Amino acid sequence: MAILAGLVAVLSALLAAALRRLLIPRRRPADAAGFFHPYTNDGGGGERVLWCAVRAVQELRPDLPCAVYTGDADAAPDALAARALDRFGVRLLRPPQVVHLNKRKWIEASTYPHFTMIGQSLGSVYLAWEALTNFTPQFYFDTSGYAFTYPLARLFGCKVICYTHYPTISSDMVERVKHHSSMYNNNSRIAGSIWLSRCKILYYTIFSWLYGLVGSCAHLVMVNSSWTRSHIINIWKIPERTKRVYPPCDTSSLQKLPLERPTTPPIFISVAQFRPEKAHGLQLEAFALALQRLDPDFPKPKLQFVGSCRNKEDLARLQKLKDRSTELHIDELVEFYKDISYRDLVQLLGGAIAGLHSMTDEHFGISVVEYMAAGAIPIAHKSAGPMMDIVLDEDGHQTGFLASEKEDYTEAIIKVLKMPESGRQEMAAVARKRAQRFSDQRFHEDFTEAVRHILSAREA
Repeated sequence: MAILAGLVAVLSALLAAALRRLLIPRRRPADAAGFFHPYTNDGGGGERVLWCAVRAVQELRPDLPCAVYTGDADAAPDALAARALDRFGVRLLRPPQVVHLNKRKWIEASTYPHFTMIGQSLGSVYLAWEALTNFTPQFYFDTSGYAFTYPLARLFGCKVICYTHYPTISSDMVERVKHHSSMYNNNSRIAGSIWLSRCKILYYTIFSWLYGLVGSCAHLVMVNSSWTRSHIINIWKIPERTKRVYPPCDTSSLQKLPLERPTTPPIFISVAQFRPEKAHGLQLEAFALALQRLDPDFPKPKLQFVGSCRNKEDLARLQKLKDRSTELHIDELVEFYKDISYRDLVQLLGGAIAGLHSMTDEHFGISVVEYMAAGAIPIAHKSAGPMMDIVLDEDGHQTGFLASEKEDYTEAIIKVLKMPESGRQEMAAVARKRAQRFSDQRFHEDFTEAVRHILSAREA
């Protein structure tokens, strides 16, 4: 009942807001770019896209002020510019304006234990209303995937530009429900019930139709991978306005790291936010199994988990990983690094012989590219971005390994450990060459080319 009451409250507020907007004379949007990114401290690939996009807009239109909509209370212009540089190595031409959002709780997953997608989507409209009433830019950039805000932004007179990391809903999600597959977004209770699964399929069908409707309101859509592009075109049905722009990966500084590195002990690294879909537990279990299968006199490898925590749920997951490593009696061989600086991340990558990735249907996989650029052989999940765009042969040579189950990961870990040093360096060199396709510079060029015609058009 509390969830229903919350949704009713959001819908009532949105209806009242829409009526007020229709009745009140429209204000002319400010000649500025506004970036809707409610979480500016998540430390993930999405935040890197935000700052690289701001930098690209600043260079393309030096006269155009850039503002960031954020729910982080401590966010300030100079602090955000410093964070972009320290965490991601992105130097902004000038600090962005900051528009603080006080209603971010309406997009928190914890606010909607059930019907989370529709709850967060409607909540995002309410949050966008707060954002746009405080500051209405001519160009509204969504870099966090809140498609339900697009019709509202158009109502405010904005040009809507989005960078979509992944579709909120996809045919893959529907198929998992049909096949009663239990995952982080389809709990075992629903997966085990035919009736509940049918209800969820209906829910997904209705949501998918709504998602297609609001997504089609964007003037320009940029997507980060072939997998995302396929799904977005299928749902939003605006292929002429949809461009694939690979996300920015810091391949330039990482490629300066030497391929030759200490292998005593051999180090495996895992870089990802401590979110449920990242499946850190699978990596830990596979690593433990690999240790069991190694000869007693073989040098014991280490596993380093590196990531950030958005909230208390992420912190709890991190603690659970630590507890599990103790239960497996491998805690002395597993290290955890939370919220470290970009400089420290580069140092850790430079010491790793391989990098682990285990998210199913990862839209792209920036961490996989970072592994390759740094000279760490990738062991990535055999799906979506890593499979379709990243871990592909380069000049006929293998660039890494793809895996799906614990056994696959264990075998790949052992293969890397038993590679001769010359073979490891050869594969690492080929992987590094492929990583050049996903550089910061490539993103800057493709992003600028995509937005140029919209940002260069001046309103009369």
